[in-house]
Amino acid sequence: MPAKKKAIDEASLSGAALVKEVNRRIRLARLYWDRHNNLACRTERERALRLYERLSDEQKAGVPQALRVWLRYRSEKYFGPERTPPAGRD
Repeated sequence: MPAKKKAIDEASLSGAALVKEVNRRIRLARLYWDRHNNLACRTERERALRLYERLSDEQKAGVPQALRVWLRYRSEKYFGPERTPPAGRD
């Protein structure tokens, strides 16, 4: 049985570790998107966006363009404020 991963303290991340975590979260959100798991995708996207906003301009250049485009365009298009919020399960 593999060992459990430790939870990452987002507040303590900085520098290259912060960029790496942003990349990981965006890739994870894209994976959930491809699997049509919208709730998990929305959660990871919000976490990635929160971390991405903490990056400086130089650090944002460290995020691959494909990931930045997906985070801004695709996620805003489908999960932005103008979209209907997800319905609760009855």
